[in-house]
Amino acid sequence: MDQNLTLTPQLQQAIKLLQLSTLDLQHEIQQKIETNPLLEIVSNEENIDESTISEQSNDEEFDDFQWSNLYSTAGKFNQFNEPDYHKEKGTIIDLQEYLTWQLRLTPMSDTDRMIAFSIIEAINHNGFLTVLPTTLHASLCDKNFNVDFDEFEAVRHRIMRFDPISCGSANLSEALLIQVEALPKSTSHYKILKNIIENDLKLLGQHNYRELRKRYSIDEKTLSIIIKCIKKLNPNPGSVINTDRTDYIIPELTLRKKNNTWCVEANHILLPKLSINQHYASLIRDVKSAADSQFLKTNLQEARWFLKSIYNREATLLKIARYLVSYQHNFFDKGEQAMKPLTLNEVAHALDVHESTVSRATTQKYIHTPRGLFELKYFFSSHLPSTDGKDCSSTAIRALIKSLIHKENTKKPLSDNKMVQLLKEQGICVARRTIAKYREMIGIPPSNERKSI
Repeated sequence: MDQNLTLTPQLQQAIKLLQLSTLDLQHEIQQKIETNPLLEIVSNEENIDESTISEQSNDEEFDDFQWSNLYSTAGKFNQFNEPDYHKEKGTIIDLQEYLTWQLRLTPMSDTDRMIAFSIIEAINHNGFLTVLPTTLHASLCDKNFNVDFDEFEAVRHRIMRFDPISCGSANLSEALLIQVEALPKSTSHYKILKNIIENDLKLLGQHNYRELRKRYSIDEKTLSIIIKCIKKLNPNPGSVINTDRTDYIIPELTLRKKNNTWCVEANHILLPKLSINQHYASLIRDVKSAADSQFLKTNLQEARWFLKSIYNREATLLKIARYLVSYQHNFFDKGEQAMKPLTLNEVAHALDVHESTVSRATTQKYIHTPRGLFELKYFFSSHLPSTDGKDCSSTAIRALIKSLIHKENTKKPLSDNKMVQLLKEQGICVARRTIAKYREMIGIPPSNERKSI
C-alpha cells in the first residue's frame, strides 16, 4: 500500500481553463461545443437552467477554486464569426518577394538576372546582405557561373535602387550613403553629409561632436542640421516592408471609477453564453439502448463540469483582480511612482488560495484601466529597501529613473552613479548595476549615447 496525490479529470480541466488566455478559451469552448451534443450556445433571451450545472456535482475536488454560481451573470454571446481582417486587407509578402516582383519588371540580361536572384536571396528582413559581396561573388564562381566582380557590383547597385531604397547594402554606411545620394543635390551641406556617413559614422555614433566639428571646420549649428538630416534616414531599409501579423489583446476585465471607488467588472461579451441542451438531456430517460444512455450521461456530466469550470474561472479572476486593484489603488490614482511591492505569495496568503492558482489566473489575463491596458502580472514587483524602513517597488524605481532622465540636461546627461546619488537623497538605496539594469529594461541608452549638441 502507498499514498499518492491524484488529480481528477474535472480538476485538471479546471486548472487548464484557469490558465488559458481569452482567445485560447474561445477556441476551447468552440471545440467542446463541436464534440459534446449536450452543450449549446443560447441567446440572451433564453434562461439557463441552473439546476443542470449544480446537480450531481462533487464540489470537494474543487475546494481550492471555491466554486461560484456566476453563470447566472453571463452576458452577450459570440458566435466566433468575426471577419479575418488580415485576409481582407490583402496578401502579406516579405521583402524578398517584393524585390523579386520588381526584378521581374526590370529589363535585364539572363546573366544579370541570375546574379540579381542570388543577391536577393542573401538579403535579410532588415535589407542587408547576410554575407560579404566578395563571398557571394565567389560562391557564384564556384558554381561554374563565371562573372566579373564589377558586373556583380553593377547588378547589386541596381537592386539597391529598388524600393525600399538601399536594400542589398553590405553595411550601415553604404545603406545611408545610397539614401543620401537619392536626396536633392541642393540639400544643406550635402558634401559634408556624404563625407561624414562615408568616413566618420563611428565618430557620430560615439557622439564625438567636438572631433567632427574640428575635422570638417563647422560650427554647432551646422553639425546640428547635418545630424537632423541623418536621423531622417532609415538604418534598416528592409523594415519598411512589415510582414508581422498584429497580435490583438482582449482584456477580460475592465476597471472603472464609480463614486470615487475603483470597480472591477468582467467582460462578458467575449465568451458565448453556454447551457445544457434540454432536448438531449431529456432523452436519457427515454432511450432504450444502454450504450446510448451511457453516452448521454457521460456527455451530460462533462458538460456540467465544463460549465462550472468556466464560471469558477471568472470568479477566481474577479477575486484576484479586485484584491490587486484594492492593494494598488495609489497606482491608478497617482501613477507608476506610487506602485507598491507585491508578490504572488502575499496575494495567495491574503485570499487563502494556492500560489499556483494566483500565478495561473494572472498570466495572459489583461485588465483595461484609465491608465492603459495591463497584464495582471504587471502589478507584482520585487521589494527594494529604503532608508525610512518601507520597501520600495522596482516598478516605482523604474518610473523615478525615467522621470530623472526626462528632466536631465541633454548636454550633460545623468550618469548611472549620479542617479544612484539622486535616488539616495529620496531615501532609496540601489546599486549602480541595478540602475543600469532598470535603465536597459525601459529602453533608455547610457549617458554617452543620450548626449546631444
